[in-house]
Order: sequence, then structure tokens, then C-alpha cells
Amino acid sequence: MSKLLELYDKRGKAVAMARAFLDGKRGDDNGTLSAEDEAVYAKMEADIMALGREIERENKLTALDAELSKPTSAPITNTPQKSETIKTGRASDEYKADFGNVLRGKMPVNNVLSTSPDTDGGYLVPVEFERQIVMGLQEANVIRSIAKTITTSAERKIPIAATHTTAKWTAENAAITESTPTFDQKTIDAFKLTDLVKVSIELLQDSMFDLESYIAAEFARAFGVAEEEAFCVGTGTGQPSGIFTEQGGTVGVTATSPTAITVDNLIDLVYALKSPYRRNAAFLMRDITVSALRKLKDSNGAYLWQPSVQAGQPDRLLGYPLYTSPYVPAATASALPIAFGDFSNYWIADRMGRTVQRLNELYAGNGQVGFIATERVDGKVILSEGIQLLKMGA
Repeated sequence: MSKLLELYDKRGKAVAMARAFLDGKRGDDNGTLSAEDEAVYAKMEADIMALGREIERENKLTALDAELSKPTSAPITNTPQKSETIKTGRASDEYKADFGNVLRGKMPVNNVLSTSPDTDGGYLVPVEFERQIVMGLQEANVIRSIAKTITTSAERKIPIAATHTTAKWTAENAAITESTPTFDQKTIDAFKLTDLVKVSIELLQDSMFDLESYIAAEFARAFGVAEEEAFCVGTGTGQPSGIFTEQGGTVGVTATSPTAITVDNLIDLVYALKSPYRRNAAFLMRDITVSALRKLKDSNGAYLWQPSVQAGQPDRLLGYPLYTSPYVPAATASALPIAFGDFSNYWIADRMGRTVQRLNELYAGNGQVGFIATERVDGKVILSEGIQLLKMGA
């Protein structure tokens, strides 16, 4: 923790120095920075962003340390039971052992493997193996950390109240006015996402090589990247529907400039969102947009961007948490570079389990064995009014 506090303190001082530098230069030459000053400030800004990335890495390590420090067993406080819970199915030790044997090209010993329910073949991964992949996705995919995630076994239709009832003041003995609420529905399905990993036969034969961890890490990284891009700008055709698309949030504010975002634009965006959604609202944008917004001040001269001073907490903009993704559009003409809202209105649906299939012959000529991982997932904004988008001018 002392390392984290040191990093936060170092970043705070770097931000203060950058602010002081800008404030000192704004009084010269009508606030225009010289080429030399621009280079100095760019270096200061790069150092601050680098510290931010280091803080993020240290936060993840701290979380892992805390997880590893948990006791592996609980003290016995009552009379021990004679029988213990027996793990069955994909959670059993036999299933895990057979799955490891199949990955290494050996015959399963216990004959307990389950095949995938689709037509692609392959085996359903053991429970512990699948849990490794899901944890990896959460670390590599910011949308999964702020959206609502559900598990489905088939296409799911989600009813939505399109209009609400209206109460009327009614005189005594007068007829009661009827309300006619209407309902809509959103359908959330599943699209197939795949990845192919090739491993040399020498590595498979090396008993010291942790094959399962390697494959889990590679699949988690690749799936996390592909998912997050689709959750941001997916077309909805053959892939999930993105937040920053016509099927995503509601355009609440349109900037007059095609490239510049003002303080007023951000304030208007906040209040374009209904107050119940603002309780759990956050900003989502890409790093280059954050870089531009960090230089904005309110009418009192205070910077809008507030770097986090607490470990594990995101930076803030106008008092709200700020998240970044490299797949959010940049602030260009007619683009949608900023989303503000309660992102639990974006639903991610995971269909069944993830599968892994071994390819023995396809790459045999290269001395390699292939492994195909498959998952089925969909993502969609369920209530568009809960996520407001800022659109740049044409």
C-alpha cells in the first residue's frame, strides 16, 4: 500500500506542477504556448499518464495480493461432519484431469468429459478453468466491470415499459380516467466469438509448462479486446450492439464545434440524464478525450478533472467517476466521443459455457497443435434514456 500512496502522491504533485505551468504561461502572449512550452507541457502530461497506468497496474497487483492472502481454510467451530461435499460434473477433479489430458493429446482416463451443445465439437471447459477466463475478462474489459451481466440458455426477450400510467385528480362520484400504458421489448441473443491458439509440440511435451494457465490467459486477453470493442461500437450485425452507436444511448447534447468540447457541453450532458440515473452515473470516453478535458476549467478557475486520491477508485469529472476505453470514438466531426449514464442499462448476456477444442492434424506439419476457444455473447443498451451521448458538430 505504501507503494500506491507514493504513486498517488507523485501523480498529485505532477498534476499540480502541470497546472502551475499552464497558469503561469496563460498570462503571456494571450495564453498561447510557444513550441518549446508545448514540448515541456507534453512531457509533463505524458509523465502524468504514465503514472496513471502504473497506479492501475499497482491496484491490480494489490487486489491479487489481497486475494492470495486470504486463508485457504476456515477454522472448525462445530463438530466435523463424517461426509464431505463431493464435486460432480465439470467441477470434479476427474473432469479437470481428463480435460488436461485432452489438451496434451492424451486419452481421458475417467471418461467424464461433456461435449459442447453446439455443432462445433470440443469439450466444455472445467468449472475452475472457465472461472479463470471470466476473471481475466473482468480485468481486461472495462465495460464488463460497469455493465449488467446475465447468463442465458436461449434467446431472451426483455419487456420494457414504453409509456407510464398517469394519475388524474378526480371529483367525487366522477368517472375515473383510464391510463393506457404501452410496452416494448428488447431481444438479447448470442453471437459467436472464437480464438485460435497454436502451441508447439515441444511445449506440450514439457511437463513444467503450465498449459492450462497459458491458454486461459491468451483466450481472456483476446476475448476481452474483441468484446470491449463490440460493446463500444458494435454494429449489432453478427456482433453485439455498441453503446456509441444508433442502437446505443440517446444523443443528449450536440456540440457546436466538430472538434472542441466545452465546459457547458459537459454540464448539459450531465443534466440531460434524468436524476434517478445520475445516482450511479459515470463518464466513459477514450484517453485522448480525457487529455483535452483535463485542461478545461469551470467559471471559478477550478479544473474539472479530479485525479483519484484513493486506491482502487477511478478519476472523476464534475464529481462523477470517469472510465476510459481505447475503443470509444475520438472527438471528430459528427462522432459520439463521450457517454454519461448508469451503465447497468447496458446488458451483457453470456450464453452457456465456453468451449475449447483441440486440433491435432491441421498444424502437424509445422510441429504445432491448435486450440480453438469459443464463446457466445451479446450486448445491448436496454434503456437508452439511461445513457446519454455527446455528439460533435458536423
